[in-house]
Formats: sequence, C-alpha cells, structure tokens
Amino acid sequence: MTQTMQQTQTMSHTAVGWHVELEFDEDGQHTRAAALVRLPDGSEIRGHGHASRHHIDNDQPRVGEEIAGARALNQIAMQLLDKAHGEIDADSGRTSHPIHV
Repeated sequence: MTQTMQQTQTMSHTAVGWHVELEFDEDGQHTRAAALVRLPDGSEIRGHGHASRHHIDNDQPRVGEEIAGARALNQIAMQLLDKAHGEIDADSGRTSHPIHV
C-alpha cells in the first residue's frame, strides 16, 4: 500500500451519531425529566432532573421542562466526562488529571 493511500485511510472519519431521549412528567407544581443517551459502543447513560414552580409564579410547563431537562442532561454530561477519563487512564496505563467542565 502506498503512503498516500495510508494517509487517506488514516484521515478518513466515520460519521457517528448519539441517540438522546428526554421524557417529562409534570403535575403543575413539579417537573421531572429522565434523559437517556445511547452511545455507539452500545452503552447507555441516564440522568434525571427536577424543577419546582414557586406557588406565586405563572404556570409555564415549558420552563419547567427546560430546567429539569437541562439538569438531567448535565448529569449525563458529567457521567460522559467520567467515562472518557476512565478510558484515557485505561488506554494510557496511568492516572491522568480529572476532566472538568
């Protein structure tokens, strides 16, 4: 194989997608969110979030969903950072510095 062909194969990238699901449960005062991300390696990561409406605030379900959903996705983000950190350590055979947001 020529060096040019090797470089072309090395530089090509495979498009990857993640499947993310968010579900909400609301009772007028509280919103709960459950999030799930399916990764190409077959693993699934789940997160949960919660939002509460103050009794004097107007009922705005969309706002509760945004807050609860963001909190659930934030949990997933932190778990993804931990997963990546563990994979870096496993591959390198050493303990690296933690990955922070």
